[in-house]
Amino acid sequence: MVLAGLEPDARVVFAEGCDERGRRVRDDIVETGPKGMSREELLALPVAVDLDTGNRALSLGRSKGYELAKRGEYPCRVLRLGNAYRVVTADLLSLLGLAA
Repeated sequence: MVLAGLEPDARVVFAEGCDERGRRVRDDIVETGPKGMSREELLALPVAVDLDTGNRALSLGRSKGYELAKRGEYPCRVLRLGNAYRVVTADLLSLLGLAA
């Protein structure tokens, strides 16, 4: 990168923790692997799982999953138990083509 008035070999120094455009870079975010679940993880699920687990199995984000469940448009059967949502694992596995 060459800035007006600087020698071509001059180095530009950015603030610590910033990228070349001056945006803050977070180094505390750790990737934990793929967002979805493996076949083995899916087959080991209990009879019903929480909505976050269902979202993970379907590679849905948390907000989108809760929005679909609230509107009754979740791709498989969801039970409402008080304030909690539970996804029926048999329906989830059937949707994913893993029904036993």
